[in-house]
Amino acid sequence: MRLRKQELGNRNLIGARVEEERKKRGMKQKELLTQLQIAGIDMSASGLSKLEGQIRLVTDIELVAIADALDVPVETLLGDQRKNK
Repeated sequence: MRLRKQELGNRNLIGARVEEERKKRGMKQKELLTQLQIAGIDMSASGLSKLEGQIRLVTDIELVAIADALDVPVETLLGDQRKNK
């Protein structure tokens, strides 16, 4: 398993949870990208990597598609951000 070279960014709230949920399911990035493409979301491997590293913004449409692909509620990916304040 490759380790992240950079620290997590602050461009989105969901990146670390997407990576966590994806890995829980034994899903590779390529598999998630395939599911997103089926849902009409065109994202590159680099884009997904940046999303998971929280250095890329996420649209609401992408958020819903990612939650569906991972079979989790959107709220799972968003988490309770009040805890972080």
